Amino acid sequence: MMKKLTTKEEQIMEFFWEKGPLFVKEMLEFYPQPRPHFNTVSTFVRGLEEKGYVSHHVFGSTYQYYAAVSKDEFKKKTLKSVISKYFNNSYLGVVSSLVQDEDISLDDLKELIREVENANGK
Repeated sequence: MMKKLTTKEEQIMEFFWEKGPLFVKEMLEFYPQPRPHFNTVSTFVRGLEEKGYVSHHVFGSTYQYYAAVSKDEFKKKTLKSVISKYFNNSYLGVVSSLVQDEDISLDDLKELIREVENANGK
């Protein structure tokens, strides 16, 4: 199971997913002023590597890091974790909650069912 990410770690993963492989010094450019210190970002990236989210290539004395987990893979595992934790592994419970809270209309739900049926029928 994937380890949970902090907000700052998720932000760094977004950089990798959007930009591809990066050196820590390049990442600093994506932060608004005042930018975090190089060592701070480097510590977060190493933490992500320990958690299995990031890997690296060696270029002389520097490392270029890259995402070892795709954004889709991350989204799926995060969603499964939320459903497990808050809905007792009940996907039906999630959908029911969305309908009751009117976050999804019955028409949207019917359309989704049609799309799934069509996709499975092909």
